[in-house]
Amino acid sequence: MTIRSLTPMLWTESFQETIDFYTRTLGFVCGDRNDEWGWAGLHHGHIDLMIARPNAHTQFDRPVFTGSFYFKVDDIDNLWNSVKDMVDVVYAPEVFAWNMYEFAIRDNNGYILQFGKDLLE
Repeated sequence: MTIRSLTPMLWTESFQETIDFYTRTLGFVCGDRNDEWGWAGLHHGHIDLMIARPNAHTQFDRPVFTGSFYFKVDDIDNLWNSVKDMVDVVYAPEVFAWNMYEFAIRDNNGYILQFGKDLLE
């Protein structure tokens, strides 16, 4: 068996607002969308995300995720400068002991998004 990719699905009651956050704030493109299902597929380069309203098979009270989504990017400073005034900041850019330059924000649902650049690359 070979696992070829991973596409997170973010559940939200704020369907349009979540699509807007990822497309307007982070530059994702909404490729596929089905309003009847409450589902959308977003992409940015090689990264795919799905946004979905909870359905009858999903027990859902509010967005909960006990980790974060970590994006490796090539230009932390430009990304930080373009989003810092529009988002809930978890921590500003800093260099960590493991040679990553990174920052973290929350999306409109409260999911933590981290953005990092490996300083050894």
